[in-house]
Amino acid sequence: MTIDEELTVLESQLRRLKIEYEVYFSNPTKKPPTDIEWKVLSMLRKFSDGARLSFAQRFRYNEMAQRYAIYSDLWRKKSRIREEGYRRPQDALLSVQGVRPENHEPERRVVYGVSPAAAAVAAAPAAAPATITVQCSDARTQQDRVLKLYHALTEAKKKAGESVSGNLDSFTSFVQKKTDQIRQQYGCPSVEYTVEMQNGQVRLKAKAKV
Repeated sequence: MTIDEELTVLESQLRRLKIEYEVYFSNPTKKPPTDIEWKVLSMLRKFSDGARLSFAQRFRYNEMAQRYAIYSDLWRKKSRIREEGYRRPQDALLSVQGVRPENHEPERRVVYGVSPAAAAVAAAPAAAPATITVQCSDARTQQDRVLKLYHALTEAKKKAGESVSGNLDSFTSFVQKKTDQIRQQYGCPSVEYTVEMQNGQVRLKAKAKV
């Protein structure tokens, strides 16, 4: 099996693990999917050093590793609530089936003034992407910076609900072409790229950096 095929298997297992945990938290009698999680962790550890991975494969792996880290933190919180019950009003928003709040209902109404579902929707706009700045003088030799910029741009677009077009290779070519153009025009050593939210839309800005 090639590395790309193994990464595809990892992606499939991670997707399955997410579904199994959703089933687990919605069913009080269900057991946690520890066998699938063990497989996912084993594959993540196998490629953790990145020694055998190409640039594109390393980006793909890092994306899955970060996704698992986010999921794992959420599952840990939900598991604690499942074992101990709700302790804070905001714990109810994690929706663990079979657990009931203890004397928190009045407090939740006073604090939020809306139902847990409405509160979750109202809190969604707070997830706006932060401004990220990266300097680049040569996209071909500074792949780590291009990767950071690409990841920031795609994540910001996803959070903003915008479609993501192109892949890492096409983005690298774009950054290289834009960097060469600005450096030649302004005679600067590098170009500063910024991912930011402007008028409700994600923007990638480039300017000469002296």
